[in-house]
Amino acid sequence: MGGKGELERLAGVDGSEFWDAYWALRAPYDRGDVDGPGYWRRLGERLGTRFDERRVAELIAADVSSWSAVDDAMVGLVAELAAGGRRLGLLSNIPEELARYYEAQHAWLGHFEVRAFSCRIGHAKPEPAAYDWCRRALSAPSERILFVDDREGNVRAAEAVGMHGHLFTSPEGLRARLGTYGDGGGGGAEGA
Repeated sequence: MGGKGELERLAGVDGSEFWDAYWALRAPYDRGDVDGPGYWRRLGERLGTRFDERRVAELIAADVSSWSAVDDAMVGLVAELAAGGRRLGLLSNIPEELARYYEAQHAWLGHFEVRAFSCRIGHAKPEPAAYDWCRRALSAPSERILFVDDREGNVRAAEAVGMHGHLFTSPEGLRARLGTYGDGGGGGAEGA
């Protein structure tokens, strides 16, 4: 068993009760304001239970596992863009445990000149400060950056700070957009 079902099983709570609590408390964890054990303890309290250290470790491992799959077509596109000389940046809302896992397991992250993991920069999408951090790290003006994400709210937030935005639905759609965007700038893509 894996993924969402495993998290629900380990927590002893399933369905919307679990996921409502999971997402309601997630932003501070992704931003690095709270560590993994702190997040899972808070989640347990919200659910009216207590997770011991062993259960917390199991929940962290299951959570990382649930986010660990990557889209091979997207990885190929990232490699293609890097090989074509595009400057790439990654802005991803993920906690430290997942960031460490990705760095250890996914060499393709090396294609990104800038890796902005929310847990390390202290800001998460769609907070304007997350996009400003990336702009500064890329040393590029906002109007030279094409921000790509699979969530419309994140794309709109990037556009609000002056970046160009593209709602990702397919590699083909992104290739078409890049054809109209030109050769400059950097891009942001969701890592998970």
